[in-house]
Amino acid sequence: MDSLDQPLGGAEFAPKKTYLNTSACGLLPRRTIEAVTLLAEETADGRPDGAGSFDTVDEARAAYARIAHVPHERVAVGSSVAVHCGMIAQSMPSGAEILFPEGDFSSVITPFTIRGDLKTRFVPLERLAESVRPETALVAFSAVQSADGRTADFAAVREAAAAHGARTLLDATQSAGWLPLHAGEWDYTVAGGYKYLLCPRGASFLTVTEEAQDSLLAIHANWVTGEELWVNSYGPVRELARSARRFDEPAAFLSYHGAARSLALLEEIGIERIEAHDKGLAARFRSGLIALGHAPVTDDSTVVAVPGLGDRADALREAGILLSARAGNLRASFHLYNTAADVDRALDVLAGRPADPLTR
Repeated sequence: MDSLDQPLGGAEFAPKKTYLNTSACGLLPRRTIEAVTLLAEETADGRPDGAGSFDTVDEARAAYARIAHVPHERVAVGSSVAVHCGMIAQSMPSGAEILFPEGDFSSVITPFTIRGDLKTRFVPLERLAESVRPETALVAFSAVQSADGRTADFAAVREAAAAHGARTLLDATQSAGWLPLHAGEWDYTVAGGYKYLLCPRGASFLTVTEEAQDSLLAIHANWVTGEELWVNSYGPVRELARSARRFDEPAAFLSYHGAARSLALLEEIGIERIEAHDKGLAARFRSGLIALGHAPVTDDSTVVAVPGLGDRADALREAGILLSARAGNLRASFHLYNTAADVDRALDVLAGRPADPLTR
């Protein structure tokens, strides 16, 4: 097992502060910065083929497909979870019941509630599976809750949805990149790339099973969603792609040139190895918090939340330790570039002890 005293990724990262805030935004690897910079400079100089490469976009699509354990034909690229969820929401028939956990992330929920003609129902996360009923059309939830790091009972939700004929939508934004993802187990998955996948903002991934694809409307179909790429620039698209590429947004090339490099790094290190590292750091932090008399949310997650302690985020920031305050919780989130020293530095500040200086 890797030592928690060393980061994963080596020289790819060199944060100048103790960064425990990946649930807000992940750090960019050096290779990613280099790829984005190169494309920006080439575009400024005048590239023969315009402002980016579709081949590089497809590299990112294929890398994400491997991370998500699905064929690349099942992956669509886009800009955000909200846009992906909006397409799914607009495809639901009027009157359909959508089941959510209470307090899930608004970009998953709002595209459905804004319709006005859907029946939306909210239940506690721990009762999500038992709350699926015959009239439920879709169960939509995050793999890891943004506010407090709780994880859902995946197997129970899948079993309940299958028993009642409901489709499933999993938001993997807070889990993809550290928790193994088997996207084919869900009708739809969405994942914003700028957190644990270490991609620039503007890269987001949607997976759709072949069966679910038939009922999903390509509401933002465009010239890149045709089965043949270069024959649809004018007039209606002749034939939509037969794969999930029919749901692509036109790619933000700077984001996807970076995403291809970030996802390659995650593959090189291995998600299972990252999971062990991240969970080990989170467990160390939880143990330290309990020793200080605090009561963190109990879960086997890389996201650690402490109810009622959100007001300490500013003091930690002043000490050079970056975390988040969410829904009254102090939220720390660990990833491959963190070490045990980062954990101990945060605990020292929370205990009122002087923190060791950051060294890399």
